[in-house]
Amino acid sequence: MWRPRTLLLLGLAFLVASAAIYALHYAIFRDIHHIFIYMVGDLAFLPLEVFLVVIVLERLLSRREKQTIQQKLNMVVGAFFSEIGSELLRTLLPCFPEREELRRNLTVSQDWSRDDFEAARRYARQVPFRTDCRSINLGDLRELLLRRRPFLLRLLENPNLLEHDRFTDLLWATFHLAEELEARASLADLPETDLDHLSTDIERLYSLLVVEWIAYAEHLRESYPYLFSLMTRLHPFRESPSPVVG
Repeated sequence: MWRPRTLLLLGLAFLVASAAIYALHYAIFRDIHHIFIYMVGDLAFLPLEVFLVVIVLERLLSRREKQTIQQKLNMVVGAFFSEIGSELLRTLLPCFPEREELRRNLTVSQDWSRDDFEAARRYARQVPFRTDCRSINLGDLRELLLRRRPFLLRLLENPNLLEHDRFTDLLWATFHLAEELEARASLADLPETDLDHLSTDIERLYSLLVVEWIAYAEHLRESYPYLFSLMTRLHPFRESPSPVVG
C-alpha cells in the first residue's frame, strides 16, 4: 500500500519528467504548435481512458475476484457439512416437536426449482424453532462437537470467511454450544433452567444451520448436479436416507 507522501512525490516526479521531455522536444524541433496538438489530443482521450481502466476494467476484475472468493467459500461450506453440518442436522432434529413439519418443508428433492428453494429459505427464517434438548443424548452431542473441534478451528483460519457473515455466525454458534457442553462436569441430572438454556443454544445453532444448508443445497443444484443428486438421497430430513438410486 502506497503512503500518501510517497504518492505525492511520485506524482511530482512524473510531472517533472513530462515537463523535461516536452522541453527537450521544443529544444530540438522548435515547434510549440506540434507539442500542443498532441497534448490536447492526449488530454481529450484521458477521460475515456479513465472510464475504461478505472471503472470498466476495475469492476470486471472485482467481479471476477468476488466469484473466486465465493467459489472458495462454497468449498469451505461444503467441507463443513460433509464433516459435521449434516450430522448436526440429523442429531438435533429430535429436539424439535415439529420435526415432521420440518421434514415436509425441507426435504429437498431432485425436482426442486428456485421457487421451492426460496419457499424453504423463507420458511426456515420464519419458523419459530421450539427446542427441547431432553430428547437427545447430550453426552453424544458433546462428543461429536469436541471430536470435530480441530476441524472447526481450521475453518476459522480461512481469511475468506470475512466475506460470509452468515457462515461465520454459524461457526460461532457451533463453538458456543460445544463450550457450553464441555464446561459442565456432568450432563446428567441438570436442572430444568439449565436444560432450557441449552435448548436455546441449540435453537440458535439449528436456525442458522438450516438456512445455510438450504443455500448450499441450491448452490449444488446449480453448479454440481451430481453432488446435488447424492445430497437429495442422503440428507437428514429424509425419512429413510439411502445412497442407492431408486
